[in-house]
Amino acid sequence: MALGPRLDIRQSQSLVMTPQLQQAIKLLALSNLEIEAFVAGELEKNPLLETGGDDAMPAPDGIDRDLDRPTLAAETGASDDLIAQGLGGADSPLDVDHGADIFIDDGPGDRMAGEAGPMGGAGGGGMDALSGGYGDEAPDFDSFAAPDASLQEHLMDQARAALSGMDLLIASQLIGQISEAGYLEANLLATAHGLGVPLHDVERVLGVIHSFDPTGVGARSLAECLALQAKEADRHDPCMARLLANLDLLARGALPQLRRICGVDEEDMADMIAELRGYDPKPGLRFSGDRAAPVTPDLFVRATRDGWAIEINNATLPRLLINRSYYIELSTGKQDKAGKAWLADCLASANWLVKALDQRQKTIIKVASEILRQQEAFFHQGVAHLKPLTLKAVADAIGMHESTVSRVTSNKYLACPRGLYELKYFFTSGVAASGGDGGSVSAEAVKSHIKALIAAEDPQAILSDDTLVDLLRAKGMDIARRTVAKYREAMGIGSSVQRRRQKALKGKAA
Repeated sequence: MALGPRLDIRQSQSLVMTPQLQQAIKLLALSNLEIEAFVAGELEKNPLLETGGDDAMPAPDGIDRDLDRPTLAAETGASDDLIAQGLGGADSPLDVDHGADIFIDDGPGDRMAGEAGPMGGAGGGGMDALSGGYGDEAPDFDSFAAPDASLQEHLMDQARAALSGMDLLIASQLIGQISEAGYLEANLLATAHGLGVPLHDVERVLGVIHSFDPTGVGARSLAECLALQAKEADRHDPCMARLLANLDLLARGALPQLRRICGVDEEDMADMIAELRGYDPKPGLRFSGDRAAPVTPDLFVRATRDGWAIEINNATLPRLLINRSYYIELSTGKQDKAGKAWLADCLASANWLVKALDQRQKTIIKVASEILRQQEAFFHQGVAHLKPLTLKAVADAIGMHESTVSRVTSNKYLACPRGLYELKYFFTSGVAASGGDGGSVSAEAVKSHIKALIAAEDPQAILSDDTLVDLLRAKGMDIARRTVAKYREAMGIGSSVQRRRQKALKGKAA
């Protein structure tokens, strides 16, 4: 057997993904807002792409077209035929089937972009006048607002007004080690050694910080935080001090023992507990700089006389066009071989992108329609009627691969009369039904029933997990006790013992 190098010819099959296919797969997983950012980047790279307005293309009869209409579809062959016939300069950029029933007119998305009502006419008044002449491009006034000051900045402003010199340096060190919730996480002795100052100076500066707004900031424990707020309210008497020193007993609901320690009767204890409930255990969070980002729906579902209708949110989708006039101008000019190849690549890339965006919308509508069909009971009657559903079940029903359905449902939100939901929300595991017929109930539906049962329980008869199991089985849900406990904890609901203590304390405080 020869051990030297040699050449062999082999035949094999492999899956090769073209850059266009990779781009189409990437677009499926993006939300509408991410698509907008992606298209903005493509507009910078490709001179043949542009976003169109109302004057870019005459609207068909009977269609009231907004500025933010859906992305148009392009067929490469039909577009190239126009160029070959010398009609590329016409103001009709692509062949579009406006009669297709892919999109629904006059839906929520159309109203978001173009609904102006009687005030939006051309008479010079209405909303355009009120917005200072900006029209549909009115500025976002939230963008002019100054950013909220952080907790550290708020405290440093007060420190500069109250302290100076070395005391201000000590305060800056301590403030820098205050957590987002407002608690001091520094070791005072280590801070004193690091700055080379006596410990009592650090403690004195910390006392000044304790007087800053918000009250309770700089505390080293929950008891100290509540004590600072009690002193501010002039309620820090010896009884309250003993109560704050025994918060563990209060958490356990040991009220008789607490009354003996504090030396008060039931009425005074109830007043003290009510006072504690009015304090803020995390005073620093009111200065948290994290804002909850608003979620923009990608789909709208609304009820019509003929059933449910699904619509892409057109307001968040750019209207992408191909500038055929510019292409004709460039192609008829003097160009070398590299320039012609570059222009052809730009045209092919633009055609592919527009077709890929159109195919993305069709795929999303197709998947959402199947989800709507499978979960129609949810849209009619609520979460208690949510059915178990898997990606594979939807993929098999619409003839697509499971990974495609997974990409379509990622980072996509659906707005319906019942609220705003992520598409992934409708895919839940199942719990066996107790009828023995092989049916199952959605885990979300089970959680909804558990939450409703606990919310309606009598404070004098708290439901244990075993009792919840029996009640759920009576409703047709065969579920184990450990599963009930897992779902209850996932929803942030305490055990029967914890709920009994909480309701007892609430009753005392009331």
